[in-house]
Amino acid sequence: MKRFWKQAAPVLDSGRYTIRLDGRPMRLPGGPILTIESRVLAEAIAEEWQLADGRDFPLTQVAGTAQERVAPDPAPTIEALTRYAESDLLCYRAATPEALAARQAAVWQPWLDWAEATHGARLRVVSGVMHAAQPQEALVRLREAVAAKPVAVLAGLGILVPAMGSLVLGLAVAEGALDPAEAHGLAALDELFQAEQWGDDPEALHRRRNVARDIATAARFIALSSASA
Repeated sequence: MKRFWKQAAPVLDSGRYTIRLDGRPMRLPGGPILTIESRVLAEAIAEEWQLADGRDFPLTQVAGTAQERVAPDPAPTIEALTRYAESDLLCYRAATPEALAARQAAVWQPWLDWAEATHGARLRVVSGVMHAAQPQEALVRLREAVAAKPVAVLAGLGILVPAMGSLVLGLAVAEGALDPAEAHGLAALDELFQAEQWGDDPEALHRRRNVARDIATAARFIALSSASA
């Protein structure tokens, strides 16, 4: 990537930060100037552009999504995220082999217990892949948890939750209860189990690495946007 700027720096402007490229404010594809509430996030985005070497700009992309797509009307994002609780990955356990079912129970159940203890949402666990309706009260509690999040966190959850197929894991990462790399391992448990039995293939490994990168980016964005310093 050829750089057309020498310096990228955050500048405080009317209570929010803009990213200046050689003094000019960065604009989003839709036209508006990108503005950031968190100083540390603004600094990280500026560093992303200062160190540009042909890669994409993941933090900038999430920030743009937050500003252009989520902030004007958070309701569609809240509803889309809440729907994942209706078929959360952690609720669907293998019937066979027994070793996989035991591993799922051992490492997934603690996070369903966390969702109940933290958000009052007790989700049902079923064996197999046939859809099972979840208790309405649990869905309401999880929707309340999602709706309480600020725009930046909703944008991060918009990456985390689809990447893992689990609203519970997404919330746990967003709330700092679960390490992003560990969350990815939990979400990929079935695939990793199969790789142990039959060996991995380059395509699957490449896909997991991309998902891991997306999860790490979203978690970092949430952490930076929530930082008070």
